[in-house]
Amino acid sequence: MKKFLILLFTVLSVSIFSQQNYYIGIDFTKYGIALKNDLAAKIISTHKNFLSYSEIWEVCKITDVNPNNSSEVILIYGYSSSGTTSKTRGINDNGGNNGDWNREHTYPKSIGNPNLGTTGPGSDAHHLRPSDVQYNGQRGSKKFASGIGNSGDVSGGWYPGDEWKGDIARMMMYMYLRYGDRCLPSAVGVGSDSNTPDNMIDLFLKWNAEDPVSSFEDTRNNYHGNLNNTYAQGNRNPFIDNPFLATKIWGNPPSGTQQPQDRWGTLNISLNEINKFTFYPNPAEGDTLYLKTTETVTVQISSILGKQMLSDKIDTTDSQIDISSLKPGIYLVKISSNQFSITKKLIKK
Repeated sequence: MKKFLILLFTVLSVSIFSQQNYYIGIDFTKYGIALKNDLAAKIISTHKNFLSYSEIWEVCKITDVNPNNSSEVILIYGYSSSGTTSKTRGINDNGGNNGDWNREHTYPKSIGNPNLGTTGPGSDAHHLRPSDVQYNGQRGSKKFASGIGNSGDVSGGWYPGDEWKGDIARMMMYMYLRYGDRCLPSAVGVGSDSNTPDNMIDLFLKWNAEDPVSSFEDTRNNYHGNLNNTYAQGNRNPFIDNPFLATKIWGNPPSGTQQPQDRWGTLNISLNEINKFTFYPNPAEGDTLYLKTTETVTVQISSILGKQMLSDKIDTTDSQIDISSLKPGIYLVKISSNQFSITKKLIKK
């Protein structure tokens, strides 16, 4: 047992060390869009090896191997011991026939804008997973939707299953950072983006918090983060490395949802700290925006295209901001202090 614990500690230490090296240069005191942009730049610049769609077969046979049986791969959405919903399949039983496993685009090609195709985002191994051919066909291009229990259809959408929902959320977050508006979360999932500064939806924030990172996700992520591996892309999924990054970028998960794990133990400041600046109502139906703050802040309101519309310095705990000059639409509200900068979305009706 002692030898096992030492080995486990060593593996975890090496993993954390490689992660810390990967993120050198990232300022994790940032919040919101600023942190999102920095992480996006990192995973784009370190994506050195662009895999072909045919190479994904070989990648999956390495990264998705069943840790309990090296002659099998793990199937996304799977939950049973056999049949179309099986959780495993023979490692070489890949192809397009019934009983085979196929390459599932967890972000469907057809939902991308434009279509993801089979190059670039369409062959990004961070979101391509083995899946039973028939079960993959049942999922099709259905949007991810809320559910409970095992995977399957839910009111015209697709629930990935309790075991897989966190994996899905973190893959969708990666795809959004890596490919921007081509892979909008609001296009692939059923949920609201009204409480985030961009198109991230509450559904994925909820799943990310409720389903912790598995060792299986770590294995895939570590493989692709090391360019010494034959089919490694060179970049990592930040939300596998630390799910709490989603909270720092997009804010709290929906009310009643637990806080996502801070795997580094360095980012997990209290939720009250993250929300120390609050404005309301949102959506705003009148001409006054109310702001609560615990310190002096600067408030900048910009159009969705980045044009500054208003700017004000606030030094009282309860203040009012005149937004009568704003036309109905969506705006970005940046609230900055000496230590923090948070950007949130404002809807004016």
